[in-house]
Amino acid sequence: MKRIALFPGSFDPITKGHEDIVRRALPLYDEIIVALGANSSKKYMYGLEKRMEWIENTFADCDKIKVIFYEGLTIECCKEQGAQFILRGLRNSNDYEYEKSIAMMNQSMAPNIETVYLNTRPECSAISSTIIRDIIKNQGDAKPFLASGVQL
Repeated sequence: MKRIALFPGSFDPITKGHEDIVRRALPLYDEIIVALGANSSKKYMYGLEKRMEWIENTFADCDKIKVIFYEGLTIECCKEQGAQFILRGLRNSNDYEYEKSIAMMNQSMAPNIETVYLNTRPECSAISSTIIRDIIKNQGDAKPFLASGVQL
């Protein structure tokens, strides 16, 4: 059976941390789906097309990576895509507590889909899309924190 992981997020914008997690997970899976999800409670700084373009550019060199857009529950997206794993990155204990709650609910809805966590590298642990957006809004240099495929 093909091992497929889904890496969900809003990627507004995709960061060096996101890219690092996906690239480090490549040896673990036959395919990784970077899934750009719609979150009705978020107001995005960048449009869907731009975010999709950045993700596709970031992973253009990886034939094991597919980029999709989805709406609704991540667990339903996993079922539709045939993914047996949800890939998540953890920066700190707050991330773990938040992700653990989601993983437990997902496990209740789909016991055959596992959530797998990779810890971020120390140099990426302070990077978040929220902080990057603030740097950009205030005309700071966000380039060192952005994924390789992002061109502002």
